[in-house]
Amino acid sequence: MRLHRNLVYTTIDSLNAIFNEGEYADKVVARALKKDKRWGSSDRKFVAETIYEVVRWKRLYAEIAEVKAPFDRDNIWRMFSVWAVLRGYPIPDWRQLEGTPERKIKGRFDELSKTRAIKESIPDWMDEVGVQELGEKVWTKEIAAQNQPAKVILRVNTLKTTKAELRAILMDLDIDTDVLKDQPDALVLKERANVFMTDAFKQGFFEVQDANSQLVAAFLDVKPGMRVVDTCAGAGGKTLHIAALMENKGQLIAMDLYESKLKQLKIRAKRDGAFNIEYRIIDSTKIIKKLHQRADRVLIDAPCSGLGVLKRNPDAKWKLQPEFIDNIRKIQAEVLESYSKIVKPGGKLVYATCSILPSENQDQVAKFLKTEIGKEFTFIKDQKILAHESGFDGFYMALLERKEELVKPKELKAKEPKEVKE
Repeated sequence: MRLHRNLVYTTIDSLNAIFNEGEYADKVVARALKKDKRWGSSDRKFVAETIYEVVRWKRLYAEIAEVKAPFDRDNIWRMFSVWAVLRGYPIPDWRQLEGTPERKIKGRFDELSKTRAIKESIPDWMDEVGVQELGEKVWTKEIAAQNQPAKVILRVNTLKTTKAELRAILMDLDIDTDVLKDQPDALVLKERANVFMTDAFKQGFFEVQDANSQLVAAFLDVKPGMRVVDTCAGAGGKTLHIAALMENKGQLIAMDLYESKLKQLKIRAKRDGAFNIEYRIIDSTKIIKKLHQRADRVLIDAPCSGLGVLKRNPDAKWKLQPEFIDNIRKIQAEVLESYSKIVKPGGKLVYATCSILPSENQDQVAKFLKTEIGKEFTFIKDQKILAHESGFDGFYMALLERKEELVKPKELKAKEPKEVKE
């Protein structure tokens, strides 16, 4: 086990881009992996995993190395040396790693690990919020789980194949998978592999989607032939799952504020063979008003802090600010009040987030049910999923049903006057 100079240099360059140039880790890693076509799978694995590890443990490594942001290249090398020592790598005779104090590093690790915010490598404010919302015991377990690398989960695209067929195809490629209990479409990779390069992916046989994220579409209780609206579709992971559950029958409207995200969804939908999707950019309130009381099912996959998915987005720990969470709670309340009006009487709504904070989840639902529009809904059930209990991402989802005894939209009154209840 030894360090290779070209791999380490790429890692240092990548960390500099993330820490000092504000780039997102996943984008930087993707670029780094294309740097040298001669690299084998073990080389690419080293680069990707090392970048994510140093980002994940940035505060801990910086404290041990006694460096502070903004980090110059020497600082990043010192943080890298901490990673190397703690991972048991022999320190090579390189100029950048001269004088690496191995015993001191191990000693400081033991000492600093007594403080949770440093041990789990998170900002103090985040530690305080976690304790405040979840309690000391639960938060300690949860943030430790959020620091474990995310497993690669596939969602079988049932529009094109079956779980058994996909497992067999992947097995022929030496990609072994496990099934998940109570997850009909999920497969877990036993070892990380570049599944995006497989013909199975290019033919739309699967998507990469966390196991708990896959629960959301099923929670919505969609049926073929319904009119369903995904109000915050983004690049469409859940939209595509809904299309599969609808068996391509009915109308699925994917909405988002950003055209670029819907363009990505169109590409994915074409690959997946999902052709019952309509795309609408939310560029005015008219887009929402036209759909009032028109949908059998509505998904509000609300913008959130993302504190349930830190294991796959470790750089979010450093990009996230407390002011953002305060602001996002207001936005959540607004979208819930606005988009809920799309649900028709007797229809159902799912409010979901990838956050673990009650203030973004059940508290939002409770407040909504007390609003004027919220009083037209009945709470059916919810699901609070924590990473330390499930082994996957943290999620929340609540299922609400709109009461039947509602006045129909104005445009229906003229056509159906006898059916309107005064």
